[in-house]
Amino acid sequence: MLGLIVLLQTLVLAVSGPPTSPEYLPIRVAEAEGYFALEGLAVRVKTTRAESGAAEALAQGQADLAATTLEAMLRFGLRAPSQAPRLVFGLTAAPPVALLVGASHVGTVRSIDDLSALRVGVTTPGAPEHAWFGWLLARAGKSVAQVSVMSLGGRGLVAAIDSGEVHVALVPEPMATQLLSQGRAKLLADFRTPRAVAETLGTSTVNAAVFARADRRPPDRDLFAMTRALRKAEQRIRTGEAREVAGKLPTQVVGEPEDFAARFTTSRPLYLPDGLVSADQIQQTIAIIRAHTPLPQSVRIPRPEEMLQIKAPTAR
Repeated sequence: MLGLIVLLQTLVLAVSGPPTSPEYLPIRVAEAEGYFALEGLAVRVKTTRAESGAAEALAQGQADLAATTLEAMLRFGLRAPSQAPRLVFGLTAAPPVALLVGASHVGTVRSIDDLSALRVGVTTPGAPEHAWFGWLLARAGKSVAQVSVMSLGGRGLVAAIDSGEVHVALVPEPMATQLLSQGRAKLLADFRTPRAVAETLGTSTVNAAVFARADRRPPDRDLFAMTRALRKAEQRIRTGEAREVAGKLPTQVVGEPEDFAARFTTSRPLYLPDGLVSADQIQQTIAIIRAHTPLPQSVRIPRPEEMLQIKAPTAR
């Protein structure tokens, strides 16, 4: 009896780097655990250096899908109205960072209202979390121009908190959780989980997601299959053991083995439930992005409802 050979079209998925980013860990897990293949998909994951690279790969037709931030898609992924992005699967509500007060300054910095003229540490200039920080300041009637922002890198950021060089800092996970658990800092504002974002800002948002192009959208059956694979991956992250998961991941995704366990644990509550995103979440995020750095006038911003024309299947 002759076997039936099914030729699957390979979907190229451009993923924002670095490979160790917790926001895109579900994609890495889905690939390593074979969840894409189990759903009948052939997926080639292509890592880019930053969010802009993944958005540009989609815009230039070098990828069928892109895992990047909504801001990157709006700034770098729009070339023509026909290419308008379609959100396939939501990953995170905001960049997974927390605004922490160094232990030596907890007596003087008790709220956002106390930040005027103080030193704020960040890892890199122009990082996505700056927009959320700017919106937080705006809600308190302040602006980024009223604080002194210092870009220090990851290790430099921790050292500056411990030494008191900065008053507060936007600290990424898992460093934020480690500093809090060790009593080296106090939490001032939290963006690490969807619930924390809603409590901090009074609204829900979306940061990282998987996008397609309107004019080159893969078939819905493939998009629904990808949604199922990513949900399985997130479930694996929530319930699996770090050592077992790391054993299947590429070394560049694991990074330093001693760091992976902490990164894996703090990723468990990170993701949007079932990858679902509402039009209101998109609208709120666009407002945050626009308030931080105005988008080019040549960019046509799609209506949130247009970006959600792909309807995710009901969780099963």
